[in-house]
Amino acid sequence: MYNYEKPVNYQSGIVFRFEFQTLITVRPKVTYYGHSCFSVDLGGKNILFDPFISPNPQASIIDVSTLMPDVILITHGHGDHVADAVSIAKQSNAQVIAPYEITEWLQKQGVENCFPMNTGGSINLGFATVKLVKAEHSSSFPDGSYAGDAVGFVIKSTHTCFYYAGDTALTLDMQLIPIQFKLDFAFLPLGDNFTMGVVDAIGAAKLIDCNRIIGMHFDTFPPISIDHQEAHELFKKADVHLTLPIINQTIEL
Repeated sequence: MYNYEKPVNYQSGIVFRFEFQTLITVRPKVTYYGHSCFSVDLGGKNILFDPFISPNPQASIIDVSTLMPDVILITHGHGDHVADAVSIAKQSNAQVIAPYEITEWLQKQGVENCFPMNTGGSINLGFATVKLVKAEHSSSFPDGSYAGDAVGFVIKSTHTCFYYAGDTALTLDMQLIPIQFKLDFAFLPLGDNFTMGVVDAIGAAKLIDCNRIIGMHFDTFPPISIDHQEAHELFKKADVHLTLPIINQTIEL
C-alpha cells in the first residue's frame, strides 16, 4: 500500500511524493500439548491454555519444564485443565488469567502473578485483549471444592482474533460472539460425553460464524474417543474446515 502526500511544487513542475510501506502480517503459531492444552504464539508473545500435560500418557513426549509462556489462561478448575498450572506458572512467572476462584486457589499454592476475572470481563495485555465469555459446564477443583463458573476466551490482537471455548455444551450464548468479533479460527471441544460432540461443534461453528475449527478435548480417555474420518466428513459436509491436531505439532495459521 502507499500513503499519498501533497504535491511539491519544484521549478521543473509538480512532483507527487508517494511513501511505500510494507505490511507485515504476523501469523499465529499454535502448538498442541494434548487434550485441551495449546500454546498460541502471537508475534513473540506466548499464551498457554488449560495446562494438563504431565498426567496425560499421550503427551509424555512434552517436557513441561521447558514451557515458558508469557500468559496462562485457565477456563475452569477440573484437574484435566489445571494439573500443570502451578508448576508452569512458577517456572515462567507467567501472568495467570482465570476466574476469581481459580486465582485464589493458585495463590494459596504460591503462584503470585495472578489476575482474577469473571464472565464478561476484558483485559488489555498490550499485545492482545482477552475477553471472558460464557461456557456451559461445571467447575470444581480436584478436591471437589467450588471453582466458580467455567468460561471461554476470545483473544484479539492486531493481526488475528480467535475463540477458545474451553469445556462447554452448545449454547445460544455463542451467537453473541460474532456480534462483537470477527473470528479467524476457534478451538472447540469434540469428544462428547463431558462436552459437546462433533455434531454440536459444527452447530457452534455456525453460531460463532467461523469456518476454521481446531478440535480439542477428544481421544484422551475412552469416553471422549472420536471417529476422525467421520468428524472430517461431517465438517466438510457443513463447509467448515476441521483440524485435528497432533501432540507436539506446531501449525501456522
